[in-house]
Amino acid sequence: MNTYIAILRGINVSGSHKLKMADLQQALQEAGYRQVQTYIQSGNVVLSHDTAEPSALAQEIRALMARKFGYEVPVLVLSSADLQKVLSENPFLRERHEDPAPLHVTFLSEAPSAAALTRLEGVTSGPDEYRLHGNVIYLFCPNGYGRTKLTNNFFEQKLRVTATTRNWKTCLKLAEMATAP
Repeated sequence: MNTYIAILRGINVSGSHKLKMADLQQALQEAGYRQVQTYIQSGNVVLSHDTAEPSALAQEIRALMARKFGYEVPVLVLSSADLQKVLSENPFLRERHEDPAPLHVTFLSEAPSAAALTRLEGVTSGPDEYRLHGNVIYLFCPNGYGRTKLTNNFFEQKLRVTATTRNWKTCLKLAEMATAP
């Protein structure tokens, strides 16, 4: 069995796509996933499965959401090792030793194309900063994520890929859950 982190975009945000995590957990267990755990109400799931292909799991979970709950949501799946790599490579911690409280990670469905990257050239947003590493964007939002213009929608429009953001505390907790015995 391999351990994965599934991150669902747009669950229980601003009253849309309301979903109890207990219902999501049950649906995933009934679909054959093992050791299913959820974290907070925003669509964070740690689970185990025999497959070795995160993209296949993402498609399965997206289809399950449509079938069981009547709506499609983007789903990104990372292996436990991939999430550990994301955590260890945060440039705001490695290079500047920033306080982790204003740090966020935007997970992208794929690395943006070279053409898409040109749409980010020269983009600034006050005190907020971002660093793109493959299919991950590290965010530093000293005034809070709620005040930044560097949102999921911003990055989706510029890069033309699916994006979903989690705060640093959530990323740490998901990694902890994924490595717990």
